Amino acid sequence: MSERSGPAHSPGTGKRGELRILLGAAPGVGKTYAMLREGQRLREEGRDVVIGLLETHGRRETEEQVGDLEIVPRTAVPYRSIALEEMDVDAIIARKPEIVLVDELAHTNAPGSRFRKRYQDVEVLRDHGIDVLTTVNIQHVSELQDLVLGITGVEVRETVPDSVLDDATDIQLVDLPIEVLIRRLEQGKIYPAARADTALTSFFRAGNLTALRELALRRTAAEVDERLADLMSPGLNQLSAASERIMVLVDPHRHWADVLRSAWRLASGLHGELVALVLAPDGSVEAIAEPDREEMKRQLQFAEDLGARSRVMSDRSGETSDRIDAIVRAIRQERITVCVLGVHVEKPRGWFGKRRLDGTELAEAVLIHTDSVDIHLVRMSDRA
Repeated sequence: MSERSGPAHSPGTGKRGELRILLGAAPGVGKTYAMLREGQRLREEGRDVVIGLLETHGRRETEEQVGDLEIVPRTAVPYRSIALEEMDVDAIIARKPEIVLVDELAHTNAPGSRFRKRYQDVEVLRDHGIDVLTTVNIQHVSELQDLVLGITGVEVRETVPDSVLDDATDIQLVDLPIEVLIRRLEQGKIYPAARADTALTSFFRAGNLTALRELALRRTAAEVDERLADLMSPGLNQLSAASERIMVLVDPHRHWADVLRSAWRLASGLHGELVALVLAPDGSVEAIAEPDREEMKRQLQFAEDLGARSRVMSDRSGETSDRIDAIVRAIRQERITVCVLGVHVEKPRGWFGKRRLDGTELAEAVLIHTDSVDIHLVRMSDRA
């Protein structure tokens, strides 16, 4: 099973298909409805539009929007003693539509499918010059999982990388007032009555929905900012990109991914480069003793997946003074403007804790030895 996730070159000589995303804060805001309405509008303009994958979840008003839009039948994927249905990518490519509508971008395909995730199927369609209009909720963006878990207490298992959203031609927010969304849930328009009662006391609490809506609004606003930046002169764009350089210290603590996600969000918001710094004996990750070595590699790989550029430096003896010297040298050499550090509120743990160096103490030391560097402290999670 392939794990392809990024954009590829289009087969043949044709132009690569565009990606439009309808982004929502929660189920039931009307993303699928809006996708079908847009499909109808495009068809009326004379565009060749088909439905590649549709999930109406039994919502009558959504089903009514299909109208006379052509639906490409799904393909059966044998799994154990049953056959599961997934989007038929080959049939869509053979049909060669101008635009295809694909619901639920973050969906995980059935075992045995060509790709593990639906967004990877979408990349193949785009490679063949087909434009894709798709839907996704903000809680399914992988780089926001720490925030989503903190807001809702729910671990979302089906996710899509933020890089897919970054590659989109357009992201449009599909929004509903929180009161209207809750009313729709109470009326059974989102889930069956039995499930709706549970949802109202868990995921669909007003506070949760408000926070998720804020995340969706921010992500859409970031897309608008990107477009405005594209309209600026090249010189101004280069100046903006070069003005902020963010460095995050990588630690083999099992929950350090929270710190890396926070650093990535900061770098994205500031439109700056992200550097992931690893301090290791002799400047080599391989010189780190087990079990820290493998965990450090995992955290470093995650940082690189987020788009960070890795930098490994020697901290010589591993003593506090040598580690501070190495960090300060990296800050100066990389011309860092913001340094991101993890901190445990109760007591220091992980790589720094073993060396009796808490994030707050480290921050003070870095501030003393550097000029014009901001320190961004991230509270560490110790959830099981």
